[in-house]
Amino acid sequence: MKVVEGWRSANEHTNRGDIVHEHTDLAGYEVVKGVTLMRALPVWSERLGLNGKCDIVEQHADGSLFPVEFKLGKRRQWANDDAQLCAQALCLEEMFGASIPRGAIFHADSKRRREVEFTPELRAATEVSISALHTLLAADAAPSAVWKPACEECSLFGLCLPKATAADGRVARQARQLFEV
Repeated sequence: MKVVEGWRSANEHTNRGDIVHEHTDLAGYEVVKGVTLMRALPVWSERLGLNGKCDIVEQHADGSLFPVEFKLGKRRQWANDDAQLCAQALCLEEMFGASIPRGAIFHADSKRRREVEFTPELRAATEVSISALHTLLAADAAPSAVWKPACEECSLFGLCLPKATAADGRVARQARQLFEV
């Protein structure tokens, strides 16, 4: 919805996310204990037709790169977080001609990192997701909403209206009843 329709709405979660990202969204770098920390680093991939921004990319003394994505909440594993981090690594690999075997998700509430290995399976799943994203963007229309319990915590809940507009939702049922012959 944010990309296709250009919608942006704030709630407690997006506001907390903005606070967590205050430091990482300030482009620049610093050296801490011999590691260069690059913040808000723009990344892109011509091959994947992708561009974005890494929260933090660590460059170690041996030249190796290690992307770190900041997330709200406690340390936990979500496939979409891993794919986002992997997409960043794929961009960095293309940009720098480097091999990046792993990165990390930093969970703000627990102040702990969870390391993510960029396995062949994760790389393939990430590329499939990127391809699906391109298909979605080419359609130039938001997909039908699919309601799930997490929707109620989403900042776009009042705009998306997943219960009403889903294929099995109230609006769809009423339209079928109204136009059935």
